[in-house]
Order: sequence, then C-alpha cells, then structure tokens
Amino acid sequence: MSTAFPLRGLVLAGGRSSRMGRDKAALIHPDGRSLVRRTYDLLVAAGCVSVAISLRHDQEIPAGLEGLEMVRDPAGASMGPIAGIVAAMRLEPTAAWLVVACDLPRLDGETLVHLSASSQAGEKFLAYRSQSDGLPEPLCALYQPAALPVLELALAEDFRCPRKILIRHGCRLLDPVTPRALENANTPEDWESARLP
Repeated sequence: MSTAFPLRGLVLAGGRSSRMGRDKAALIHPDGRSLVRRTYDLLVAAGCVSVAISLRHDQEIPAGLEGLEMVRDPAGASMGPIAGIVAAMRLEPTAAWLVVACDLPRLDGETLVHLSASSQAGEKFLAYRSQSDGLPEPLCALYQPAALPVLELALAEDFRCPRKILIRHGCRLLDPVTPRALENANTPEDWESARLP
C-alpha cells in the first residue's frame, strides 16, 4: 500500500440473510471454517494490523468469535452495509479500511493483497470491477480516511447504496486477479454453485 495509513480489516457480517434462509456468516466453508471466520483470517493474512467484525446492534456474536473485536450498527438502525462501514471507520478514522462481506466463499488472499497494494495517495476508494456488470464491488474494497466524510454525508441524506457512492465519487476500479473470487452467496443455489470447482 502506497499510503502511510495503517491498514485495518472489516468483515461485514450483519446482514439478515433472508434470501439464504439461515445466517450466511455461520455457513461452513469446505475448509471447515465458518465464512465469517475464514474472511477474518484472510484479512489478517493480507496484512491488516487488526480486524473487526461488523454486526447489527442486536445480533448475537457468531459462535467461535468470542473475544474478537466487534463493531455494532446504531441501535434501531437498518441501513445496510454502509452503517457498518461508517461505524468501523469512526473507531479509527486515520486508518485505511479493507472492507469485505462475509459471503464470498471463493475469496482468496491474493485478491486482498493486490487490492491493498494497488492503493494510491489521494484516493478515497479503491474497488474491483464486477465481472458481471463492470461496476464497482463495494463489499470487497479499500476505504481510505478521506472516504469517511463522504459516507457520513450519504448516511445523513439516507443514501445507503455503497456501489452508487463509489460510482459518484470516481472510484478507480481494478480488474479481478482471481476468477470468481468475488462471487457472493446470497441464496442456497448460490451457495451450492460457489462450492463447485
């Protein structure tokens, strides 16, 4: 990473998993770890000095993660991933945050290392280009300290779509380094497909 900011990691695990029908964070990856634990470990291995897990304000801590740093959405809030990102960035506003959703079963370390290493001074955001539509992938992205005021303003205006925020602010996009690494698992069908070679 070309900036002087410390690199912190954030695992987004506060979704309600309504399409999956069960908590996605607790799904067991073929390697034996829960998706949330695997994502946490990938961020540590990618060089993050510390990693936090984003949860809803009333969500139970997933099994096996007791003792790790948790970041809670504001009570009563239902603002999607943007709330978790802002809550984390407020904890350490001088850090760059490598933000990753927990529902990426094919995510690999090379993808995260390449993302953080590609950062340039003066950028607010850095993300991968979606292989399906060419738009930013905001839930595997790097958020620099300068992004926090942008995100706070979006929240204040009830603008909750992180992808559109990145588009509006000229987020530079990287081409994925590993095919299918950013495929997410939102439904049981996605989960089955993600586990196929």
